[in-house]
Amino acid sequence: MTSLDLGRAFGRGIAVAAITTLMMSSVFAAPPVDLSKWSPEYVRSIAGTEDFDTAADCGKVTPLDYKGHLTFWYQGVFEGDPDLLRQYYADFFETFRKTYPNIELDEQALTYNDLLDKFRTSLLGNAAPMVVRLQILGGVEFASKGYLEELKPEDVGYSTEDFWPGAMKSDMWEGKTYGIPTNNETMAFIWNADVFKRAGLDPEKAPATWDDVAKYSKQIHDTLGISGYGLVARKNAGNTPYRFMPQLWGYGGGVFDEATANPTYSKVELNSPESKKALQLAYDMYVTDQSVPVSALTNQQADNQPLFLAGQLGMMISHPSDYNVMLDLQKKATGTDQATAQTVIDNMRYGLIPTGPDGKRAVVFGGSNIHIVKPEYVDGGVVDEPAAKAMICFWTSPEWSLKMAYAGSNPGNLNGFKTKWMKERLDTIKFLDVTTSMLPYGVPFPALPETPEIMNVIVPDMLQNALTGAMTVDQAADDAAKKVEEVMSGGGL
Repeated sequence: MTSLDLGRAFGRGIAVAAITTLMMSSVFAAPPVDLSKWSPEYVRSIAGTEDFDTAADCGKVTPLDYKGHLTFWYQGVFEGDPDLLRQYYADFFETFRKTYPNIELDEQALTYNDLLDKFRTSLLGNAAPMVVRLQILGGVEFASKGYLEELKPEDVGYSTEDFWPGAMKSDMWEGKTYGIPTNNETMAFIWNADVFKRAGLDPEKAPATWDDVAKYSKQIHDTLGISGYGLVARKNAGNTPYRFMPQLWGYGGGVFDEATANPTYSKVELNSPESKKALQLAYDMYVTDQSVPVSALTNQQADNQPLFLAGQLGMMISHPSDYNVMLDLQKKATGTDQATAQTVIDNMRYGLIPTGPDGKRAVVFGGSNIHIVKPEYVDGGVVDEPAAKAMICFWTSPEWSLKMAYAGSNPGNLNGFKTKWMKERLDTIKFLDVTTSMLPYGVPFPALPETPEIMNVIVPDMLQNALTGAMTVDQAADDAAKKVEEVMSGGGL
């Protein structure tokens, strides 16, 4: 990917438009990195150029000898994450406790799919934690209902310009800020070069378009008898929209107009001709060609990983961390399975997400944000503000926003790209530069309270209805669009 390609990317997408607006406005200071130069070469040039002292910086927000108590919930590592990430999570909490030895910390890790539901239940019972770290699509729901305190980077010693504009938009509700990004992620397209070669495809060339993905998937299946593309269509799971929405946006579709430069969210687009073409492609791969795993209806990415490592899957969408996951899984393999795994690892290739028929490339601008809950909804009715801000300062620092995203994401704090740990990552994590290069193509999920329900329930249900034959493609899209309209009007599902 050339710098010119990335420059062109900055003409597209919400994150790009926001970046341009911020850079041109005299109201805002310049970001700590030059977003207009974003490319693998530029990221490498700034890595390791600046040192940061997290304890000293956070000590200015909350004194290091402060005595207090904090309850904290967050999405923890799960079965599909590499061991390296588990180690950094352990290191983070050990370091925080050493830095703030007088803050009594009660933390609880929850899975991606459980976190939102459990947090909703805790709020209704006034038993929520003081601080919660939520997936990027969750914060607006709770801010709009009055559960969260206002919180911006300046409250913990940083600047708003230290964070991606697209990420900051996910913390905004009615002009106010209710959280701070901890990490931002964009995924890439992964393929097995050996599978490509044996199937008669160019082993070093990723499919350029989503139509090519379907063609390659069929050719792999018909030639080798294995699954071509790792379709994910599990119900009520975040993995599904993260892998289907790039396909939907690539075809020019959307839930609303979220993939445009200035979205209004005023019209539902799930049943547009473009959206139906994207859904039809998924149907073609699953039903007509039968070139994707039959278990796609219940799969999440953790189910695709062992298939890929066993050489039974040719292509998938995921994070750079999947390379480390493959290394971890290989260590547990024995006999001929270990040799097969090594062949797969040697032939892993990463490329940009394919485009739609008109050349539109898009990926979910994902990640997580950290928030403070209002005292009246917290267990005990009190929030220890200094302790809460100490935790938030720590996690959103250049150091830890990088380390906690070490293997599979990007630092929420843009200064993280300038740390020595970023240089280390680029030198040790294969393909990291590819997924980082996808950031300019990132499209944030709609900053609406209804987004979690739309993305985690309605979109997966639409796929399920079409792929199982419960509805035709047209009916499934029309049904999903109607459900979005009902949710947006306050009717619920």
